[in-house]
Formats: sequence, C-alpha cells, structure tokens
Amino acid sequence: MKIIVLGGDGFCGWPTALHLSNQDHEIVIVDNLSRRKIDVELGVSSLTPIVPLPQRLAAWKEITGRDIRFVNLDVGKDYDRLLALLHQVKPDAIVHFAEQRAAPYSMKSSWHKRYTVDNNINATNCLLAAIVESGQDIHVVHLGTMGVYGYGTTGAPIPEGYLTVHVTTGEGKLEPREILHPTSPGSIYHMTKVMDQTLFAYYNKNDRLRVTDLHQGIVWGTNTSETKRDERLVNRFDYDGDYGTVLNRFLMQAAIGHPLTVHGTGGQTRAFIHIRDTARCVELAATNPPEKGERVRIFNQMTETHRVADLAQMISKMAGVPVSHLDNPRNEAVENELQVHNDCLLDLGLKPTKLESGLMDEVIDVAKRYADRCDRSKIPATSRWVQKPSA
Repeated sequence: MKIIVLGGDGFCGWPTALHLSNQDHEIVIVDNLSRRKIDVELGVSSLTPIVPLPQRLAAWKEITGRDIRFVNLDVGKDYDRLLALLHQVKPDAIVHFAEQRAAPYSMKSSWHKRYTVDNNINATNCLLAAIVESGQDIHVVHLGTMGVYGYGTTGAPIPEGYLTVHVTTGEGKLEPREILHPTSPGSIYHMTKVMDQTLFAYYNKNDRLRVTDLHQGIVWGTNTSETKRDERLVNRFDYDGDYGTVLNRFLMQAAIGHPLTVHGTGGQTRAFIHIRDTARCVELAATNPPEKGERVRIFNQMTETHRVADLAQMISKMAGVPVSHLDNPRNEAVENELQVHNDCLLDLGLKPTKLESGLMDEVIDVAKRYADRCDRSKIPATSRWVQKPSA
C-alpha cells in the first residue's frame, strides 16, 4: 500500500511509520516539525537524543534498504501543497497524527488553547477537504483518544463509538436509534478530538469518505523492534509535566530516584496501550478499511485499564522510591471507574502487550541510560485547568 503518515516525526508517528515501512508499505512522512519547535519553547528535550529527521530517514535506509520520503508542510495551512501531494502520491491510506497531542500543553494559556484548536481542527478539515477535491478514494486512519468520553463513572462499558438509545415517537412508541456515544472532554485537546468526530461524521455522510477513528488510551513504552535497531532511530521519551505520559513519567522518576508524582488521590482510572501496539493497531486499521459508504469506524485502541495510584504503588515497590501526592492541576473527578470494549482490534488479530515488569524494566533502562539528560525542574506539572482570577 501507499500510505502517507501525517505527523510522522512524533512520538506515535515515527515508530508507526517505521513499522509500516518494515511491512513493505510505501511510506511518505508529512510533518512541519512543530513538536521539535515546542521542545524549544518549553526548554526541554526528549530524554532520548533525537537526531534531525533527515538523519533518521538516512539511517533507516542504511539499515534496511527502504526509502521513506519526507515532505515538510503544515497540513492545516499549506492546503494547495497538500492537495498537490495527494495528486502526486495517490495514497491508499492516510494516517493522521498531525495534531498537538498533549492535554496539559493545550491548557497552559489562552494562546495554547487557541493554537491547539487552530492546529488540530484545521489539519483535520483541510485533510478531508483535500481528499474530496482530489477525487480519490483514500482511507483516513485517525489517532483519536479515549479522553473524548471524559473520566466520569457511568457504570457501563464504553462501546466502540456508537450507543443505542430509544426515543419516543409522536405516536408514543419507543424506537431504537444509534448515536455517537456522548462525549465529555476534559481539556481543549480532548475537545478538538470531539470536533474531529463531527467532521468525520459529516464528510462520511456527505462525501462518502472512508474513515477509521482510533480512540487510543495513554501510550507507554519507548521503543519498538524497529526503533531499537540503531540509536539514530530511537523514539522520543517525554518526561516533562506537559508531554510526559503518566506511566512513562513514573518509570523515568523511578530510574533517577525521584518520588513518583501522583496528582490528587491517584484514584483516576485510565486506559493504557504500549507504543508497539499503537503501531500494530494502525497497521490493522489501515489494511482493513471500511467499505465505501460504510459509517465511520470507531475502535477503542487500548489493551488494559489501571488506577494511577495502583501503578504508582507497583513501581514504588519495584524500584524502592516513595510516592508523592501533589495537588491535581486538572479539573476532574477525584476518582472514577472505567470499563471499555475493545473487541474490534482483537478480532482483527491484535495480540495485546500487557503491563509486565520486563517491559517496565526496559523503559527504566532507557531512562537510566540517558539520565544525565534529565532536567528535574521540568518534572512538575505546571499547567492548570482552572486559571486563578487576576487581582
């Protein structure tokens, strides 16, 4: 297949692009390198050293003999170039990672809120509009988030996208209707993913675009079999309070002897997935597209759920570091339960990577190896969901 990976230089996009290339798909990475610019803005770098993208691609070519092309453009702004690229490549599928991915970053200030909405929504709409204008039948595989549903407790498992409800007709009869599962985004970032859902539903209904939306859990882990082949291919390891995911942050903190930073009670239940399963799930989705005219497919891309406090205690015992409870900067329930259906990807052949000490040791080993690159001042989460009123 010919596959364009939008945002292919990022934490999820890079290992996915390599995985797809390793499966003999023809890959084009499109990226405006915004994630690297955000590193400069925040004054923090990946714990693992990331070489420039052209060097990454040259290393992949050297090791495997496979070419991955790179096009530097902004999907939400460079519409004409994007459309020209579609005409040139004629892809079978486009994997859409080209969005600002961090909830804390989206809540840092009014500027960051506006940037996240502008970047994420324009990228999605421009992509869909360009596919329609190109006249091509291109399958869009989008990386969404379980966070669109919020983290309240409903007492019922979250289905894969759609919910059957019953409405009362004018004649007083109850009729079943299938709707998108109600959303309750907890940040501006999550809100943009909710808006993505609406865009997909519209373009699917109006223009018969084929779309698979992957509602992903929190990603943990660092490397895949492809990124471990050479240090120049290493994946990002974000540990800071804005971009570091909770389990990776705990494992990095354990590696350097820092108390594990649990916000609030730690009673929040979250869905998790290992980075190598992210790449595998995208491949399964891309190679099993919906039929033309079929509604948007929504898969819950996660493999297990855990309470944050339980994870912290597990790692604390394993590494001998204490747990430190801090004020929760987020506006969320103190505790929640989470039940999730994830049958679709399992039925397609996903063999889940579950949380095991061996894999956690691997992440800790990576953190120890590059511990000298850690800036401890960047560990605390400083972005707050509710701004303090000005005096």
